[in-house]
Amino acid sequence: MTFETDRPPSWQVCVTCGNELTESDSHARCPTCGGLLEIAHRPPDMTRAELLLRFTERRGRPPGAAAASGVWRFREFVLPSAEEVVSYPEGNTPLLHREVLDRWTGLVGLLLKHEGHNPTGSFKDRGMTVGVTQARRIGARAVACASTGNTSASLAAYAAQAGIPALVLVPSGNVASGKLAQSLAYGARTLLVRGGFDDCLRLVQEASERLGVYLLNSINPFRIEGQKTIVLELLQQLTWDPPDWIVLPAGNLGNTAAFGKALREAHAWGLITRLPRLAAVQAAGAAPFARSFEEGFKRRHRVTPDTVASAIRIGDPASHDRAVRAIRETDGVVLAVTDAQILEAKAAVDACGVGCEPASAASIAGARELVRRGTIAGGARVVAVLTGHLLKDPETLLQYHGQADPLPPGANRPVEIEADLREVERFLGKE
Repeated sequence: MTFETDRPPSWQVCVTCGNELTESDSHARCPTCGGLLEIAHRPPDMTRAELLLRFTERRGRPPGAAAASGVWRFREFVLPSAEEVVSYPEGNTPLLHREVLDRWTGLVGLLLKHEGHNPTGSFKDRGMTVGVTQARRIGARAVACASTGNTSASLAAYAAQAGIPALVLVPSGNVASGKLAQSLAYGARTLLVRGGFDDCLRLVQEASERLGVYLLNSINPFRIEGQKTIVLELLQQLTWDPPDWIVLPAGNLGNTAAFGKALREAHAWGLITRLPRLAAVQAAGAAPFARSFEEGFKRRHRVTPDTVASAIRIGDPASHDRAVRAIRETDGVVLAVTDAQILEAKAAVDACGVGCEPASAASIAGARELVRRGTIAGGARVVAVLTGHLLKDPETLLQYHGQADPLPPGANRPVEIEADLREVERFLGKE
């Protein structure tokens, strides 16, 4: 990756026609062809050792400093020209290992990158800190998004911190209460749309074009820059020795695109010597990208989504084209797993004391399925990304454990007793 030395630190490029825009251009898509935009960066004038030392030094900054953020620590990869940023801070999420999940998936040393440890409980905070920072830099009058829940919660929180009015559109009756509650609490104007996520996205894109609000869905290229840091941070945690596979849930495909871009740039800038393979996992009831992959990406599919994993209940992924590039460049795979597989994987993650929302568990179910198929070797080094916190979707959790019939694998059904110690003793005896 080479750029002319007289280039600005960053600029925008259309991934379809190659048209270039300045960093400050507020278009949601390429004004020439309508394609998705991507941020390009001029590599910093420093050696690999100097760059890694800078990342390490920032990691030790005191809490509250922007450099302490797991996003802005990597500012050369994100938005180097930003001087004042809107940061919680976010990132700095753990890499976890639980032997019980090794046995459950058939892997040895499976690592979990748990993005549910972000401020609002999902990976969306990484993209939103950059998106809202850019909104403030260009003087946006308001920010807006369509959401299945996590994006709206994050947008609401960061917009409140920046003092910018926020508008969120969510599918009426199809948003988990834990997510909707956050949007309301943080003060975003919330519209419940009688339709699905794809209807919400269409409306908010029209609002961006006609009403002048700044769109902060993952088609916004600055969101992708923040989400790239999931990969950069896990590489740093692994002392820049890449795993064999990174497995992630796939809905609107923003993360799939972001992960591919992070790996491409890290390799081009000399931070890593090889690319791990990406495995993007969709729910079987919302798997247009998996269908396209099975056909060699010859055509783009659109479906009416139906899955318990609401965060990836998307039938027409906006970042499709960028995600195709990520899968191709990393020799990656795309697969679909059933809701039953997702919920069983979630029960396994929850039972080992880690916990995650349903969509997050798609990565664990996918890892297990790929081991079963022989695509991933049992001894491979694998990092699976958990995208959201356990408490994001309490209704699904309670239904699985308390009401599902027949009793599903891993269910922990509560037992009602009289207020009598003998009842407790009788229960313990049975256990």
